[in-house]
Amino acid sequence: MSSPSISLASDSLADVSAGWLVVPVCENGEFPSAIQQLDQRTDGAISRLRNRGDFKGKSGEIVLLPVVPGIKADRLILAGLGASDGITSARLEKAILTAARKAAGTEHSTIAVQLPAAALEKLGASSTAAIIVTSLIVGSVGPGLYKAEKDRFAFESIMLCDAEGSAPTKEINSGIERGRILADGINLTRELVNRHPGELDPEAFADRAATVAADLGMWGTVLDEPMLEDEQMNALLAVSRGSGKAPRVVALEYKGAGPDAPWLALCGKGVTFDSGGLSLKPSEGMIAMKCDMAGAATVLGAMTAIARLKLRVNVLGVMGLVENMVGPKSYKLGEVLTARNGVTIEIHNTDAEGRLVLADVLSYAVDHKAAKIVDLATLTGACVVALGEEVSGAFTNDQPWCDEVLAAARRAGEDIWQLPMFDSYADQLKSEVADIKNVGSKWGGAITAAKFLERFVAKTPWVHLDIAGPSFVEGSKASRDAGGTGTCVRTLVGLAEAFPN
Repeated sequence: MSSPSISLASDSLADVSAGWLVVPVCENGEFPSAIQQLDQRTDGAISRLRNRGDFKGKSGEIVLLPVVPGIKADRLILAGLGASDGITSARLEKAILTAARKAAGTEHSTIAVQLPAAALEKLGASSTAAIIVTSLIVGSVGPGLYKAEKDRFAFESIMLCDAEGSAPTKEINSGIERGRILADGINLTRELVNRHPGELDPEAFADRAATVAADLGMWGTVLDEPMLEDEQMNALLAVSRGSGKAPRVVALEYKGAGPDAPWLALCGKGVTFDSGGLSLKPSEGMIAMKCDMAGAATVLGAMTAIARLKLRVNVLGVMGLVENMVGPKSYKLGEVLTARNGVTIEIHNTDAEGRLVLADVLSYAVDHKAAKIVDLATLTGACVVALGEEVSGAFTNDQPWCDEVLAAARRAGEDIWQLPMFDSYADQLKSEVADIKNVGSKWGGAITAAKFLERFVAKTPWVHLDIAGPSFVEGSKASRDAGGTGTCVRTLVGLAEAFPN
Protein backbone atom coordinates (compact mmCIF):
# COMPACT_ATOMS: atom_id res chain seq x y z
CA MET A 1 0.00 0.00 0.00
CA SER A 2 1.48 3.34 -1.08
CA SER A 3 1.76 6.13 1.44
CA PRO A 4 -0.40 9.21 0.76
CA SER A 5 1.12 12.60 0.05
CA ILE A 6 0.46 14.98 2.94
CA SER A 7 0.50 18.76 2.74
CA LEU A 8 -0.42 21.84 4.75
CA ALA A 9 -2.65 24.56 3.27
CA SER A 10 -3.91 27.90 4.52
CA ASP A 11 -6.76 28.41 2.05
CA SER A 12 -10.23 29.24 3.31
CA LEU A 13 -12.22 26.05 3.84
CA ALA A 14 -14.63 26.85 1.02
CA ASP A 15 -11.71 27.11 -1.43
CA VAL A 16 -10.11 23.77 -0.52
CA SER A 17 -10.24 21.38 -3.46
CA ALA A 18 -10.64 17.79 -2.25
CA GLY A 19 -12.94 14.83 -2.56
CA TRP A 20 -13.76 15.12 1.13
CA LEU A 21 -13.54 18.10 3.47
CA VAL A 22 -13.67 17.21 7.18
CA VAL A 23 -14.47 20.01 9.60
CA PRO A 24 -14.26 19.15 13.32
CA VAL A 25 -16.81 21.13 15.34
CA CYS A 26 -17.15 21.59 19.09
CA GLU A 27 -20.43 21.09 20.87
CA ASN A 28 -20.61 24.51 22.50
CA GLY A 29 -19.72 28.12 21.84
CA GLU A 30 -19.53 30.15 18.68
CA PHE A 31 -18.02 28.74 15.53
CA PRO A 32 -14.38 29.75 14.97
CA SER A 33 -13.94 32.32 12.21
CA ALA A 34 -12.91 29.72 9.59
CA ILE A 35 -16.14 27.75 10.16
CA GLN A 36 -18.19 30.97 10.20
CA GLN A 37 -16.81 31.80 6.77
CA LEU A 38 -17.56 28.28 5.54
CA ASP A 39 -21.10 28.63 6.91
CA GLN A 40 -21.57 31.86 4.97
CA ARG A 41 -20.33 30.29 1.75
CA THR A 42 -22.78 27.41 2.20
CA ASP A 43 -25.69 29.79 2.76
CA GLY A 44 -25.90 28.99 6.47
CA ALA A 45 -26.11 25.19 6.07
CA ILE A 46 -23.92 24.47 9.10
CA SER A 47 -25.68 26.84 11.47
CA ARG A 48 -29.09 25.54 10.34
CA LEU A 49 -28.00 21.97 11.12
CA ARG A 50 -26.97 23.05 14.62
CA ASN A 51 -30.09 25.16 15.22
CA ARG A 52 -32.38 22.29 14.19
CA GLY A 53 -30.48 19.83 16.37
CA ASP A 54 -29.46 17.73 13.36
CA PHE A 55 -25.82 18.18 14.32
CA LYS A 56 -24.88 19.04 17.88
CA GLY A 57 -21.13 18.46 17.74
CA LYS A 58 -21.17 15.67 20.33
CA SER A 59 -18.06 13.50 20.55
CA GLY A 60 -18.02 11.00 17.68
CA GLU A 61 -21.08 12.47 15.93
CA ILE A 62 -20.75 13.03 12.20
CA VAL A 63 -22.98 14.47 9.49
CA LEU A 64 -22.21 13.91 5.81
CA LEU A 65 -23.31 16.50 3.26
CA PRO A 66 -22.71 14.78 -0.11
CA VAL A 67 -23.49 17.84 -2.23
CA VAL A 68 -22.63 21.31 -0.91
CA PRO A 69 -23.07 24.31 -3.21
CA GLY A 70 -20.67 27.17 -2.63
CA ILE A 71 -17.50 25.19 -1.86
CA LYS A 72 -14.87 23.46 -4.00
CA ALA A 73 -14.78 20.19 -2.04
CA ASP A 74 -17.04 17.44 -3.40
CA ARG A 75 -18.39 16.43 0.02
CA LEU A 76 -18.42 17.90 3.51
CA ILE A 77 -18.22 15.95 6.78
CA LEU A 78 -18.91 17.69 10.07
CA ALA A 79 -17.25 15.75 12.90
CA GLY A 80 -18.19 16.32 16.54
CA LEU A 81 -15.49 16.96 19.14
CA GLY A 82 -17.68 17.39 22.22
CA ALA A 83 -17.27 20.32 24.60
CA SER A 84 -14.42 22.65 23.67
CA ASP A 85 -13.02 22.69 27.21
CA GLY A 86 -12.89 18.88 27.29
CA ILE A 87 -10.85 18.24 24.15
CA THR A 88 -8.55 15.22 24.53
CA SER A 89 -6.39 13.28 22.11
CA ALA A 90 -8.86 10.39 22.36
CA ARG A 91 -11.80 12.63 21.37
CA LEU A 92 -9.94 14.09 18.42
CA GLU A 93 -8.89 10.62 17.32
CA LYS A 94 -12.47 9.34 17.58
CA ALA A 95 -13.80 12.19 15.44
CA ILE A 96 -11.21 11.80 12.69
CA LEU A 97 -11.32 7.99 12.67
CA THR A 98 -15.09 8.10 12.25
CA ALA A 99 -14.83 10.54 9.36
CA ALA A 100 -11.93 8.65 7.76
CA ARG A 101 -13.75 5.31 7.79
CA LYS A 102 -16.67 6.98 6.04
CA ALA A 103 -14.55 8.73 3.42
CA ALA A 104 -12.26 5.79 2.67
CA GLY A 105 -15.12 3.81 1.13
CA THR A 106 -14.46 5.45 -2.23
CA GLU A 107 -11.44 4.82 -4.46
CA HIS A 108 -8.86 7.46 -5.39
CA SER A 109 -10.06 9.81 -2.68
CA THR A 110 -8.41 12.97 -1.51
CA ILE A 111 -9.24 14.32 1.94
CA ALA A 112 -8.71 17.64 3.70
CA VAL A 113 -9.14 18.25 7.44
CA GLN A 114 -9.36 21.56 9.23
CA LEU A 115 -7.00 21.82 12.21
CA PRO A 116 -9.48 22.55 15.03
CA ALA A 117 -8.59 25.63 17.04
CA ALA A 118 -9.65 24.04 20.34
CA ALA A 119 -7.30 21.09 19.79
CA LEU A 120 -4.41 23.30 18.74
CA GLU A 121 -4.81 25.28 21.95
CA LYS A 122 -5.26 22.27 24.25
CA LEU A 123 -3.03 19.63 22.66
CA GLY A 124 -0.48 21.70 20.75
CA ALA A 125 0.12 21.95 17.02
CA SER A 126 2.46 18.97 16.63
CA SER A 127 0.26 16.58 18.62
CA THR A 128 -2.91 17.74 16.84
CA ALA A 129 -1.36 17.16 13.42
CA ALA A 130 0.03 13.77 14.45
CA ILE A 131 -3.32 12.57 15.80
CA ILE A 132 -5.16 13.65 12.66
CA VAL A 133 -2.66 12.06 10.27
CA THR A 134 -2.48 8.83 12.28
CA SER A 135 -6.27 8.59 12.42
CA LEU A 136 -6.70 9.23 8.70
CA ILE A 137 -4.18 6.58 7.67
CA VAL A 138 -5.37 4.00 10.22
CA GLY A 139 -9.02 4.71 9.43
CA SER A 140 -8.46 4.18 5.72
CA VAL A 141 -7.26 0.59 6.24
CA GLY A 142 -9.84 -2.07 7.08
CA PRO A 143 -9.53 -5.68 8.26
CA GLY A 144 -10.57 -7.26 4.94
CA LEU A 145 -7.16 -8.62 3.97
CA TYR A 146 -8.65 -11.53 2.07
CA LYS A 147 -11.72 -9.93 0.48
CA ALA A 148 -11.92 -10.06 -3.32
CA GLU A 149 -13.96 -6.87 -3.38
CA LYS A 150 -12.35 -4.18 -1.24
CA ASP A 151 -14.52 -1.82 0.77
CA ARG A 152 -11.76 0.46 2.09
CA PHE A 153 -9.17 2.39 0.14
CA ALA A 154 -6.13 4.39 1.18
CA PHE A 155 -6.34 8.12 0.52
CA GLU A 156 -4.28 9.34 -2.41
CA SER A 157 -3.55 12.62 -0.64
CA ILE A 158 -4.16 14.25 2.71
CA MET A 159 -4.31 17.98 3.32
CA LEU A 160 -4.27 19.65 6.71
CA CYS A 161 -5.99 23.02 6.60
CA ASP A 162 -4.96 25.95 8.75
CA ALA A 163 -7.73 28.26 7.65
CA GLU A 164 -7.38 30.23 10.91
CA GLY A 165 -3.70 30.88 10.11
CA SER A 166 -2.65 30.21 13.72
CA ALA A 167 -0.63 26.97 13.52
CA PRO A 168 3.19 27.05 13.47
CA THR A 169 4.33 25.38 10.24
CA LYS A 170 7.43 23.71 11.71
CA GLU A 171 5.41 22.01 14.46
CA ILE A 172 2.70 20.94 12.02
CA ASN A 173 5.25 19.36 9.67
CA SER A 174 6.88 17.56 12.60
CA GLY A 175 3.48 16.24 13.64
CA ILE A 176 2.70 15.11 10.09
CA GLU A 177 5.82 12.96 9.93
CA ARG A 178 5.27 11.55 13.40
CA GLY A 179 1.65 10.76 12.59
CA ARG A 180 2.59 8.90 9.43
CA ILE A 181 5.19 6.79 11.27
CA LEU A 182 2.83 5.95 14.14
CA ALA A 183 0.08 5.00 11.70
CA ASP A 184 2.40 2.64 9.84
CA GLY A 185 3.43 0.98 13.12
CA ILE A 186 -0.20 0.60 14.21
CA ASN A 187 -1.25 -0.76 10.82
CA LEU A 188 1.63 -3.27 10.85
CA THR A 189 0.40 -4.54 14.21
CA ARG A 190 -3.20 -4.67 12.96
CA GLU A 191 -2.21 -6.51 9.81
CA LEU A 192 -0.25 -9.17 11.69
CA VAL A 193 -3.11 -9.74 14.13
CA ASN A 194 -5.59 -9.99 11.26
CA ARG A 195 -3.54 -12.52 9.25
CA HIS A 196 -5.09 -16.00 9.40
CA PRO A 197 -3.22 -18.59 11.48
CA GLY A 198 -2.56 -20.89 8.55
CA GLU A 199 -0.46 -18.14 7.04
CA LEU A 200 1.13 -16.49 10.06
CA ASP A 201 2.83 -19.22 12.07
CA PRO A 202 5.87 -18.65 14.33
CA GLU A 203 8.37 -19.00 11.48
CA ALA A 204 6.42 -16.65 9.19
CA PHE A 205 6.15 -14.04 11.95
CA ALA A 206 9.89 -14.35 12.63
CA ASP A 207 10.68 -13.95 8.93
CA ARG A 208 8.55 -10.81 8.78
CA ALA A 209 10.25 -9.39 11.85
CA ALA A 210 13.68 -10.13 10.36
CA THR A 211 12.73 -8.33 7.15
CA VAL A 212 11.47 -5.31 9.06
CA ALA A 213 14.64 -5.20 11.16
CA ALA A 214 16.88 -5.40 8.09
CA ASP A 215 14.95 -2.62 6.34
CA LEU A 216 15.38 -0.34 9.35
CA GLY A 217 18.96 -1.24 10.16
CA MET A 218 18.16 -2.87 13.50
CA TRP A 219 20.30 -5.71 14.79
CA GLY A 220 18.25 -8.84 15.27
CA THR A 221 18.50 -12.52 15.99
CA VAL A 222 16.00 -15.33 15.47
CA LEU A 223 16.34 -18.20 17.92
CA ASP A 224 15.27 -21.48 16.34
CA GLU A 225 14.45 -24.67 18.23
CA PRO A 226 18.05 -25.86 18.86
CA MET A 227 18.99 -22.36 20.03
CA LEU A 228 15.97 -22.26 22.33
CA GLU A 229 17.07 -25.58 23.80
CA ASP A 230 20.55 -24.13 24.36
CA GLU A 231 18.89 -21.16 26.09
CA GLN A 232 16.95 -23.63 28.27
CA MET A 233 13.61 -22.03 27.36
CA ASN A 234 11.85 -25.19 28.49
CA ALA A 235 8.53 -23.54 29.40
CA LEU A 236 8.16 -21.97 25.95
CA LEU A 237 9.29 -25.18 24.23
CA ALA A 238 6.73 -27.23 26.16
CA VAL A 239 3.87 -25.10 24.84
CA SER A 240 5.03 -25.65 21.25
CA ARG A 241 5.38 -29.46 21.52
CA GLY A 242 1.86 -30.26 20.31
CA SER A 243 2.28 -28.27 17.11
CA GLY A 244 3.83 -29.20 13.79
CA LYS A 245 5.10 -25.62 13.60
CA ALA A 246 8.44 -24.98 15.25
CA PRO A 247 8.74 -22.17 17.81
CA ARG A 248 10.83 -19.05 17.43
CA VAL A 249 12.02 -16.19 19.62
CA VAL A 250 12.90 -12.92 17.91
CA ALA A 251 15.16 -10.43 19.67
CA LEU A 252 15.64 -7.02 18.05
CA GLU A 253 17.98 -4.29 19.26
CA TYR A 254 17.51 -0.63 18.42
CA LYS A 255 20.58 1.33 19.49
CA GLY A 256 19.63 5.01 19.48
CA ALA A 257 21.60 6.03 22.57
CA GLY A 258 25.17 5.53 23.73
CA PRO A 259 26.72 2.18 24.64
CA ASP A 260 26.45 2.98 28.35
CA ALA A 261 22.81 4.09 28.20
CA PRO A 262 20.22 1.85 29.90
CA TRP A 263 18.12 -0.57 27.89
CA LEU A 264 14.34 -0.60 27.79
CA ALA A 265 12.99 -4.09 27.09
CA LEU A 266 9.64 -4.65 25.36
CA CYS A 267 8.49 -8.27 25.56
CA GLY A 268 5.54 -9.74 23.67
CA LYS A 269 3.51 -12.92 23.84
CA GLY A 270 3.23 -14.36 20.34
CA VAL A 271 0.96 -17.41 20.36
CA THR A 272 0.08 -17.42 16.67
CA PHE A 273 -2.82 -19.77 17.34
CA ASP A 274 -4.14 -21.04 20.64
CA SER A 275 -6.32 -24.13 20.63
CA GLY A 276 -5.94 -24.42 24.39
CA GLY A 277 -3.81 -27.56 24.04
CA LEU A 278 -5.12 -30.58 25.93
CA SER A 279 -7.29 -28.16 27.94
CA LEU A 280 -9.08 -27.64 24.63
CA LYS A 281 -11.13 -24.49 24.09
CA PRO A 282 -14.70 -24.78 22.76
CA SER A 283 -15.18 -23.55 19.18
CA GLU A 284 -16.64 -20.20 20.20
CA GLY A 285 -13.62 -19.56 22.40
CA MET A 286 -11.14 -20.64 19.75
CA ILE A 287 -12.38 -18.86 16.62
CA ALA A 288 -10.56 -15.58 17.34
CA MET A 289 -7.37 -17.13 18.68
CA LYS A 290 -5.30 -15.94 15.74
CA CYS A 291 -5.18 -12.77 17.85
CA ASP A 292 -3.21 -14.40 20.65
CA MET A 293 0.02 -13.01 19.18
CA ALA A 294 -1.11 -9.39 19.56
CA GLY A 295 1.48 -8.71 22.26
CA ALA A 296 4.34 -9.68 19.95
CA ALA A 297 2.76 -7.78 17.06
CA THR A 298 2.50 -4.68 19.24
CA VAL A 299 6.18 -4.92 20.15
CA LEU A 300 7.15 -5.19 16.48
CA GLY A 301 4.90 -2.29 15.48
CA ALA A 302 6.35 -0.12 18.23
CA MET A 303 9.95 -1.07 17.37
CA THR A 304 9.45 0.01 13.75
CA ALA A 305 8.09 3.39 14.85
CA ILE A 306 10.88 3.89 17.42
CA ALA A 307 13.50 3.17 14.75
CA ARG A 308 11.91 5.41 12.11
CA LEU A 309 11.55 8.25 14.58
CA LYS A 310 15.26 7.83 15.41
CA LEU A 311 14.61 8.13 19.13
CA ARG A 312 17.62 8.57 21.41
CA VAL A 313 17.06 5.39 23.39
CA ASN A 314 18.25 1.78 23.48
CA VAL A 315 15.40 -0.71 23.12
CA LEU A 316 15.39 -4.51 23.19
CA GLY A 317 12.29 -6.10 21.68
CA VAL A 318 11.77 -9.79 22.46
CA MET A 319 8.92 -11.78 20.95
CA GLY A 320 8.12 -15.37 21.98
CA LEU A 321 6.41 -17.17 19.09
CA VAL A 322 4.64 -20.54 19.40
CA GLU A 323 1.49 -22.42 18.44
CA ASN A 324 -0.46 -24.10 21.24
CA MET A 325 -1.96 -27.18 19.59
CA VAL A 326 -3.04 -30.73 20.40
CA GLY A 327 -0.71 -33.49 19.25
CA PRO A 328 1.01 -36.67 20.40
CA LYS A 329 3.74 -34.62 22.07
CA SER A 330 1.45 -32.05 23.73
CA TYR A 331 2.49 -30.98 27.18
CA LYS A 332 0.26 -32.49 29.83
CA LEU A 333 -1.56 -31.55 33.00
CA GLY A 334 0.57 -32.53 35.94
CA GLU A 335 3.85 -32.07 34.09
CA VAL A 336 6.55 -30.09 35.85
CA LEU A 337 8.56 -27.76 33.64
CA THR A 338 11.81 -26.04 34.50
CA ALA A 339 11.83 -22.50 33.15
CA ARG A 340 14.90 -20.69 31.88
CA ASN A 341 15.61 -19.11 35.28
CA GLY A 342 15.34 -22.44 37.09
CA VAL A 343 11.82 -21.99 38.54
CA THR A 344 9.83 -25.23 38.36
CA ILE A 345 6.21 -25.01 37.17
CA GLU A 346 3.45 -27.57 37.72
CA ILE A 347 0.94 -27.48 34.86
CA HIS A 348 -2.70 -27.35 35.91
CA ASN A 349 -4.10 -25.93 32.66
CA THR A 350 -2.48 -26.08 29.22
CA ASP A 351 -4.65 -23.14 28.13
CA ALA A 352 -2.67 -20.90 30.50
CA GLU A 353 0.21 -21.06 28.04
CA GLY A 354 0.99 -17.41 27.40
CA ARG A 355 2.53 -16.95 30.82
CA LEU A 356 4.82 -19.91 30.14
CA VAL A 357 6.02 -18.30 26.93
CA LEU A 358 6.57 -14.97 28.66
CA ALA A 359 8.34 -16.61 31.61
CA ASP A 360 11.29 -17.54 29.41
CA VAL A 361 11.13 -14.34 27.36
CA LEU A 362 11.23 -12.17 30.50
CA SER A 363 14.14 -14.18 31.87
CA TYR A 364 15.97 -13.61 28.58
CA ALA A 365 15.41 -9.85 28.84
CA VAL A 366 16.64 -9.78 32.44
CA ASP A 367 19.84 -11.65 31.51
CA HIS A 368 20.40 -9.23 28.63
CA LYS A 369 20.71 -6.42 31.17
CA ALA A 370 17.40 -4.68 30.62
CA ALA A 371 17.14 -1.74 33.02
CA LYS A 372 13.32 -1.75 32.85
CA ILE A 373 10.78 -4.06 31.23
CA VAL A 374 7.28 -3.84 29.80
CA ASP A 375 5.55 -6.99 28.59
CA LEU A 376 2.34 -7.10 26.56
CA ALA A 377 0.04 -10.08 26.23
CA THR A 378 -3.49 -11.15 25.46
CA LEU A 379 -3.10 -13.04 28.69
CA THR A 380 -6.44 -13.53 30.44
CA GLY A 381 -10.16 -13.40 29.85
CA ALA A 382 -10.34 -12.41 33.50
CA CYS A 383 -8.89 -9.00 32.64
CA VAL A 384 -11.65 -8.47 30.06
CA VAL A 385 -14.24 -9.42 32.70
CA ALA A 386 -12.69 -6.93 35.11
CA LEU A 387 -12.08 -3.97 32.78
CA GLY A 388 -14.12 -4.55 29.64
CA GLU A 389 -13.04 -4.62 26.02
CA GLU A 390 -11.56 -1.13 25.74
CA VAL A 391 -9.19 -0.95 28.72
CA SER A 392 -5.86 -2.73 29.26
CA GLY A 393 -4.78 -3.84 32.70
CA ALA A 394 -1.43 -2.86 34.24
CA PHE A 395 0.46 -4.79 36.90
CA THR A 396 3.85 -3.96 38.38
CA ASN A 397 6.58 -4.68 40.88
CA ASP A 398 7.75 -1.04 40.82
CA GLN A 399 5.26 1.79 41.25
CA PRO A 400 7.41 4.66 39.86
CA TRP A 401 8.00 2.67 36.67
CA CYS A 402 4.29 1.89 36.38
CA ASP A 403 3.52 5.57 36.83
CA GLU A 404 5.74 6.33 33.82
CA VAL A 405 3.92 3.74 31.71
CA LEU A 406 0.51 5.08 32.74
CA ALA A 407 1.63 8.64 31.97
CA ALA A 408 2.72 7.56 28.49
CA ALA A 409 -0.68 5.93 27.97
CA ARG A 410 -2.49 9.12 29.00
CA ARG A 411 -0.41 11.17 26.56
CA ALA A 412 -1.25 8.65 23.84
CA GLY A 413 -4.97 8.72 24.64
CA GLU A 414 -5.03 4.99 25.43
CA ASP A 415 -6.88 3.66 28.47
CA ILE A 416 -4.88 1.53 30.91
CA TRP A 417 -5.93 0.80 34.50
CA GLN A 418 -3.65 -0.49 37.23
CA LEU A 419 -4.74 -3.52 39.26
CA PRO A 420 -3.33 -4.58 42.64
CA MET A 421 -0.45 -7.00 43.14
CA PHE A 422 -0.89 -7.98 46.79
CA ASP A 423 1.26 -10.88 47.97
CA SER A 424 -1.87 -12.81 48.99
CA TYR A 425 -2.64 -13.46 45.30
CA ALA A 426 0.60 -15.44 44.99
CA ASP A 427 -0.70 -17.92 47.57
CA GLN A 428 -3.06 -19.29 44.90
CA LEU A 429 -0.03 -20.39 42.87
CA LYS A 430 1.57 -22.55 45.53
CA SER A 431 2.26 -26.11 44.43
CA GLU A 432 2.86 -29.24 46.48
CA VAL A 433 5.39 -30.62 43.99
CA ALA A 434 7.01 -27.61 42.31
CA ASP A 435 7.94 -23.99 42.97
CA ILE A 436 4.74 -22.69 41.40
CA LYS A 437 1.56 -23.71 39.54
CA ASN A 438 0.67 -22.09 36.24
CA VAL A 439 -2.84 -21.13 37.39
CA GLY A 440 -4.63 -20.17 40.58
CA SER A 441 -8.31 -20.35 41.41
CA LYS A 442 -11.02 -18.83 39.24
CA TRP A 443 -10.91 -15.63 41.32
CA GLY A 444 -8.61 -12.74 40.40
CA GLY A 445 -7.24 -14.57 37.38
CA ALA A 446 -5.65 -11.54 35.74
CA ILE A 447 -3.76 -10.75 38.94
CA THR A 448 -2.60 -14.30 39.66
CA ALA A 449 -1.31 -14.46 36.06
CA ALA A 450 0.70 -11.30 36.73
CA LYS A 451 1.98 -12.70 40.03
CA PHE A 452 3.16 -15.73 38.06
CA LEU A 453 5.11 -13.51 35.64
CA GLU A 454 6.63 -11.62 38.55
CA ARG A 455 8.66 -14.74 39.38
CA PHE A 456 10.65 -14.29 36.16
CA VAL A 457 11.75 -10.64 36.26
CA ALA A 458 14.06 -10.89 39.32
CA LYS A 459 14.23 -7.37 40.78
CA THR A 460 14.10 -5.53 37.45
CA PRO A 461 11.41 -2.81 37.37
CA TRP A 462 8.63 -4.34 35.30
CA VAL A 463 5.12 -3.60 34.08
CA HIS A 464 2.83 -6.24 32.62
CA LEU A 465 0.09 -5.02 30.28
CA ASP A 466 -2.80 -7.42 29.75
CA ILE A 467 -4.24 -6.24 26.42
CA ALA A 468 -6.73 -9.09 25.97
CA GLY A 469 -9.69 -6.69 25.78
CA PRO A 470 -8.69 -3.82 23.49
CA SER A 471 -6.17 -5.53 21.18
CA PHE A 472 -8.81 -7.43 19.16
CA VAL A 473 -12.51 -6.69 18.86
CA GLU A 474 -15.23 -8.83 17.35
CA GLY A 475 -17.46 -6.14 15.84
CA SER A 476 -17.00 -2.81 14.09
CA LYS A 477 -18.45 0.47 15.21
CA ALA A 478 -18.39 3.95 13.73
CA SER A 479 -14.91 4.82 14.94
CA ARG A 480 -13.31 1.38 15.06
CA ASP A 481 -12.85 -1.65 12.85
CA ALA A 482 -13.30 -5.23 13.91
CA GLY A 483 -10.11 -7.24 14.31
CA GLY A 484 -6.72 -6.02 15.44
CA THR A 485 -6.60 -2.48 16.79
CA GLY A 486 -2.91 -1.74 17.34
CA THR A 487 -3.54 -0.67 20.91
CA CYS A 488 -0.49 0.36 22.96
CA VAL A 489 1.84 0.99 20.00
CA ARG A 490 1.64 4.73 20.71
CA THR A 491 2.02 4.15 24.45
CA LEU A 492 5.24 2.20 23.92
CA VAL A 493 6.63 4.81 21.54
CA GLY A 494 5.83 7.60 23.99
CA LEU A 495 7.40 5.60 26.79
CA ALA A 496 10.57 5.12 24.76
CA GLU A 497 10.71 8.85 23.99
CA ALA A 498 10.67 9.65 27.71
CA PHE A 499 13.09 6.87 28.68
CA PRO A 500 16.39 8.09 30.15
CA ASN A 501 19.52 7.62 28.09
